[in-house]
This record gives sequence, structure tokens and C-alpha cells, in this order.
Amino acid sequence: MPHITAEGGVKLYYEEAGQGTPILFVHEFMGEYRSWEAQLRYFSRRYRCIAYNARGYPPSDVPARAEDYSFEHQRAGVLAMLDGLKIDKAHIVGLSMGAFATFYFGMQWPQRALSLTLAGIGSGSMPESRAKFKHESEAAADRLLAEGWEKSAKLRGESPTRVQLQNKNPRGFAEFLGLVSQHSAEGSALTLKGYQALRPSLSDFKEQMAKCTVPTLIISGDEDEPCLDASLLLKRLMPSAGLLFMPQTGHACNLEEPELFNLMCEKFFHQVESGQYRMRDPRATPGRIF
Repeated sequence: MPHITAEGGVKLYYEEAGQGTPILFVHEFMGEYRSWEAQLRYFSRRYRCIAYNARGYPPSDVPARAEDYSFEHQRAGVLAMLDGLKIDKAHIVGLSMGAFATFYFGMQWPQRALSLTLAGIGSGSMPESRAKFKHESEAAADRLLAEGWEKSAKLRGESPTRVQLQNKNPRGFAEFLGLVSQHSAEGSALTLKGYQALRPSLSDFKEQMAKCTVPTLIISGDEDEPCLDASLLLKRLMPSAGLLFMPQTGHACNLEEPELFNLMCEKFFHQVESGQYRMRDPRATPGRIF
């Protein structure tokens, strides 16, 4: 089985398809490398596509300590994939937890990214929701350890930002839950405790955001309530960022609306690769109406 060795000797499982400019896909908390199948099938016709499992998600290794799941480890995992596959630069596409890792990676190693796509980013990052998000992450970790994913998958799958997938695509939703139920409860619980509950807020990176010149696409479902304000925050602070809201869409936007997701990413990649992606015109900075 193909693995890349990341920080601390942790082995990360990956799969790849296609040839050309590389795209690295970074999954969400309830996702894994198979969550990107609709993207790999589409983009591998023209790109080299890589999707991997984060630490804690078999067949990747499951370290035993929560401190081995920090945000530093998660963004270093992105770097390890590029280094291990001898990729100088890639389009980095992350969803939710993976979008945070992609963002942290871009702030630390911008020279290694052709572009950043931050989808469903922001849960628990705004000041008013930080304490609640931390508490819920720790409580969810304890519940997972007690009950396992078999009991927890359906409950979490019917959350306010995931019922949209269930309503649009019952078959796809059932497949999604089936994959989640196979995850390691220990690995997911440690991810919640070491990464989700303790990761820094997006607003902690305001200075880096203001200086960022890496082309960035922010994508959010308009019914993904925890991510709306954070998406706007990123758009306002990053001169390199464009913002897309998908109508009547929840959190797993790449699963809910794969055609639209792929189309918008493809247009974005083409702009970047042709040199036509532009920074925000200073004249468009808020401050006046007319």
C-alpha cells in the first residue's frame, strides 16, 4: 500500500490518478481519501490528482497521543505529501478540517502552493463560537470513544449542515455514512481533541492573510452557517481570495454539488495557470459606497 512518512514517523496512505499539474486533496473530519472520488475521476483526465488520509484515518497510522494531532502536524502532513512525491508546487484543495490544514500550510509555505482552495472553512473560528466549538469537540471525542462510529455516524450525519446531502442524494448520503462508520473511533477522537478543539483561529493570521499572494478560492454552502462569517472574513482580509457561495448547500459541498464544485475549481485553476488570476484591485477595498 502506498504511504508517505510524515512528521514523527507517521505513515500517511494516499492514492493518485492522472498526469500533469498536481492537485492535492485534503479531506474533512468525516471524510477520507475516498470522499474526493468525484474530483479524482474528473480532474485526473488532465491533472495528476493525489488524495490522502490524514493521521488517525486508517490505512494511515493512528498515533496514540492527542498532541500528535496538532495543527502543526496537520499542515506538516500536507508538506510531507509534496516532499514525498517530489512535487515542487501543487494546487491544494481542502474541505473543512482539511481546509484549515490547507490554510495553515499556505500561510507557512506559500512558495509550495500554486493555489489554495478553502471549502467549508471556518467552523469554530469566530470569537463568539470558539468556546462552544471546543466544548462540543471534546464532548464528541468522549462519545466516540464510548460508542464508536457505528452509533455516532448517523447522528453526526444528520446535523444541520449535512441534512442537505441526505435530502439531495439519499444514495450518496448512505454511502458517505457507510465510509464514516469504518473510521477509527480512536483516531477521530484524538483528532477532535488534538486538532479540532485546539487549532488556532483564522483571525490569528490576519497579518499573513493581508500579505498573501497565493491565488485562493473560498467555497461555502449558503446553508453551512458556521462557515459563512469566516468565509467573508477571509475574503475581506486576503487580497488574493475569491469567494463562492453555493445556493441551498450545506457543508460537504464537493459531495452535494460535485459538478458545480469541479467546474468552479477548474475555472480557477485555469485562471491561475494562464497567469490571469489577479489580486484584488485596491480601489475595490470597502470604505465607500459610490
